[in-house]
Amino acid sequence: MTEAELRQQCTVVLPGHRQQTPAQAFAAMAAWCGEHGVAHDLYGEGELIQALERKTAALLGKEAATFCITGTMAQATALRLACGDRGSRLVGLHTTAHILKHERGNHQLLDHFHALQVGSPYRPFTVDDLKAIPDHLGAVSVELPAREIGGMSPAWHELEAIKAHCRDTNTHLHMDGARLWEAAAGYGRAPAEVAAGFDTVYTSLYKGIGGIGGAMLAGSAGFVARAQEWYRRQGGSVIHRTPYVVAAAMQIDARLAAMPALFRRTQWLFEALRAYPMLRVNPARPHANLFHLHIPVERERALEIRNDIAREHRIWLHNAVHHAQLDGSCYTEWYVGDNLLDLPDEAVHAALVAWNGALEAAL
Repeated sequence: MTEAELRQQCTVVLPGHRQQTPAQAFAAMAAWCGEHGVAHDLYGEGELIQALERKTAALLGKEAATFCITGTMAQATALRLACGDRGSRLVGLHTTAHILKHERGNHQLLDHFHALQVGSPYRPFTVDDLKAIPDHLGAVSVELPAREIGGMSPAWHELEAIKAHCRDTNTHLHMDGARLWEAAAGYGRAPAEVAAGFDTVYTSLYKGIGGIGGAMLAGSAGFVARAQEWYRRQGGSVIHRTPYVVAAAMQIDARLAAMPALFRRTQWLFEALRAYPMLRVNPARPHANLFHLHIPVERERALEIRNDIAREHRIWLHNAVHHAQLDGSCYTEWYVGDNLLDLPDEAVHAALVAWNGALEAAL
């Protein structure tokens, strides 16, 4: 039995949002299109896509926003243009930035910019980390929250100091806001307040929003127009963006409205997890509805335990597992979505009892 088949047999799934089949998702999209009289855009020209772009720009407090087929293209383009504007091809990135870990060297191989790693790999970088770089940076990118370090964000005063430093040094400040909506709930502030001081902001249409793909890049009207031209040059000018836009537009309001509740549920989980010593959370307090659980067994054993509990109890504990820095340990990521939000407290505790007990028996 494959992992996907095993998960499908579970009656309780802990991480993430409820998953629809393609047939269910497409049927819901078709019904929404019929209800709202949706017509296809043509190379990004159309009322639905342009309304979502305007809405995104307003939510982020920016002049304009534009759809891009992937966040990878959106960010590389934004940072390339920023470096050209500021006269330096150097970009300051956290050592765990998505660009460095998951994009296969695109910034180097496609000659977009040069990356300088900033700060500790285990904490968000600080303004002092930036000040320690003697070179003039064309741009700095801040990921809010930083997924690879457990969904951490800088303290608010630290983020404000980074904004001020980049403004004072004429450095373009870009936000990797793939999960910005989650970070804003963690800060207890509106997304526009978080985005204030950033020259450009990228956000995903499929992570917290729950669409099927796509991204938005927001900034000044002139910058956004130039980014659109560079998308065309890179093969990103898709004739119809309608499926991606519909999948996001039909649920964006509900998803954003749910973010504070998801963060409150995450805070409850952190307290509940104190009773299960085999599971250690990172960070120590939640910064968003995303965090890591560190497990005191090897990755392969953790997967075996997950699968055994799925077969015996029909409970799906987690998705991917990663090797951790300490030998004999690993970690997994929990995104607190619909599943954990709607699951009764006693059902959450029942899953944690089974998991904690299996880990104790494995040691």
